[in-house]
Amino acid sequence: LQMANTVTTASMVQAELARLSDEEKAAHSQRFFKTGPGEYGEGDRFRGIRVPVLRKIAKKHRSAISLGETERLLHSPFHEDRFTALVLLVEKFKRGSEDLRAEIYQLYLRNTAHINNWDLVDISAEHIVGAFLRDRDRSRLYQLASSGDLWERRIAIMATFHFIKHGDFDDTLALAERLLDDPEDLIHKAVGWMLREVGKRDRAVAEAFLEQHYRDMPRTMLRYAIEKFPEDLRQQYLSGEIE
Repeated sequence: LQMANTVTTASMVQAELARLSDEEKAAHSQRFFKTGPGEYGEGDRFRGIRVPVLRKIAKKHRSAISLGETERLLHSPFHEDRFTALVLLVEKFKRGSEDLRAEIYQLYLRNTAHINNWDLVDISAEHIVGAFLRDRDRSRLYQLASSGDLWERRIAIMATFHFIKHGDFDDTLALAERLLDDPEDLIHKAVGWMLREVGKRDRAVAEAFLEQHYRDMPRTMLRYAIEKFPEDLRQQYLSGEIE
């Protein structure tokens, strides 16, 4: 009995996703991800497929789809296709050799134009950019944090989640300081979230940063950062009573 090797292409995955499309769910996603004129997700298109289904599809194809075809899938105009491609890249990175990881890292950074919503950044930045840079020079994060592109700046701060999980907070704090004056609410939320994660592991470190900067922080960033603090301490920060 002769067995044929099965190869998955981007177009095959897209056809499978197209069959699962749901117009009602797609319309809801377009509102949720702010795809209207002037909104952060302007023009994005949705199929209306839930995340667990996308992850299941990625798992099914992760061994049969090449890196090149995964990159092609990442170029899709449909949000769910790009989400699936990023899940595939994360899975390939986790299982890959050092050479393959370097290739995926470079692929990721040359495709930031397609990693263009908060969920796409958040499922991938720490697992690819953060993981790759853990034991390497991290200057690329500071370049991303200085970008005029909202999503590149979010990639920079979200990549540090990988460091935080290993007790390494320095770059998170340095990037948070750099992003204090960022004009975008989605950056305020991401920075606040990462400060909260630092505080969950070492509240003294988080508080030292907050005591220096909390009066100048956007309110959203502060609220996210102190979300897990005791209520009385939260109120002291919110009322400006911390010296």
